[in-house]
Amino acid sequence: MGKIPIALQLYSVRDDCARDLPGTLKAVADMGYDGVEFAGYYNRSAEELRRLVDDLGLKVAGTHIGLNTLQGEELKKTVEFNRVLGNKFLIVSWIAEELRSSKQAWLNTAKLFNGISEKVKREGMRVGYHNHHMEFIPIDGELPWDIFFGAVSPDVVMQLDTGNALHGKVGVDDVLAVVKRYPGRAVTVHLKEFSSSNPKAVIGEGEMKWKQFFRLCETVGGTEWYIVEQESYAYPPLECAKRCLENLKKMLK
Repeated sequence: MGKIPIALQLYSVRDDCARDLPGTLKAVADMGYDGVEFAGYYNRSAEELRRLVDDLGLKVAGTHIGLNTLQGEELKKTVEFNRVLGNKFLIVSWIAEELRSSKQAWLNTAKLFNGISEKVKREGMRVGYHNHHMEFIPIDGELPWDIFFGAVSPDVVMQLDTGNALHGKVGVDDVLAVVKRYPGRAVTVHLKEFSSSNPKAVIGEGEMKWKQFFRLCETVGGTEWYIVEQESYAYPPLECAKRCLENLKKMLK
């Protein structure tokens, strides 16, 4: 275990990034993270961002973007930006209510993603989808996550966020079963703790069965990146990111 590189989703330290992006990226690199996943670009060009991460020895594990940036005339701009950035994972982090309000809406959204997937695949990139809690609350007896990933192409990245899923109506074993159910699809995953008693728990301090999850990622999931995301803070955000990484490395030994 422990062969998969670890990135930080920069949304975890978004205020620090807004104040001092170069300094924050340096702090992340100094902690020992292998890469970063973007969620906004802080008014920097792709060329400037690429220089910043390259100078620090960081890789780009992905970016969280809106669905609108992958449609129409915006798609070409998005592809070119990410080509310069050195990123191949275009992860949609949220979709509008009308795209997820029913089973049919989810099936229609799957068709939309399939079309985008075909276009970006020609550019050496992959589109993906990241869950919140609502994908794990059943619609007519089915999980929206299963409706969607049962209908999309295997090329669409299944970015499972563990903590978000556990805020739905599923348990830890159900989350583990998702990786088994879609072999080779969990190409990047979000590591987020869940604790029913401590909403500010960092990775390793909650109820997630991490070692079992890592084993599945490494043997079944086809996982290329572990991505830490912390959205609740018992300590300053950078300190939370550091503690998450320290705990992860202990568990991955």
